[in-house]
Amino acid sequence: MNLANLYYVYDPMCSWCWGYRPTWLALQSKLQITYPELNIEYRLGGLAPDSDEPMPDDMQHFLQRTWLQIAEQLDTQFNFDFWQNCQPRRSTYPACRAALLARDVGLEQEMILAIQQAYYLEAKNPSDTEILVTLAGELGLDETLFTKALLSETTKVKLDEEVSRSRHLPIEGFPSLVLLVNGEFFLIELDYQNWQTSYKQIRALLTD
Repeated sequence: MNLANLYYVYDPMCSWCWGYRPTWLALQSKLQITYPELNIEYRLGGLAPDSDEPMPDDMQHFLQRTWLQIAEQLDTQFNFDFWQNCQPRRSTYPACRAALLARDVGLEQEMILAIQQAYYLEAKNPSDTEILVTLAGELGLDETLFTKALLSETTKVKLDEEVSRSRHLPIEGFPSLVLLVNGEFFLIELDYQNWQTSYKQIRALLTD
């Protein structure tokens, strides 16, 4: 097999990433079995920067329509109580920093799922620091240390640098899959309902 990296570019509060989750997990599992030497790397894309401003009504309506579309197409579960119970903000960077910190202790995928479940199933707002700290505690992390790191300038800079690297990849929104083979980047086609579509393309590039 050619020397290769597969980048999964995501945002933990991206609704299409939530919809793609079952297919991505199936694809990831197959690749790890078939190509154990393939390095799969999660990359944060950074959907929406920090903001304390309430989400505009038109954006709220757009996202609710997006949730409905994903639910209809993929049978993905959403709890629409979020829009009544929370004050939405267009701010996903806090959740991205939480995932980044979880990565440092080998819990990135667990944190992603915790954020997605809180947001989409439990009608909680992962834009809020207290929600992210609670989730970290439930994963066994020290809440005091996590809070300090989450709000630190060091973590902010680290996320900004990763977002910048992600945006230099040939991505088309989130989620995106990019395969690096022998120094060349290839955007992998996503099929939200069939992991084999991406798998066939990856396999062809690895064996070319």
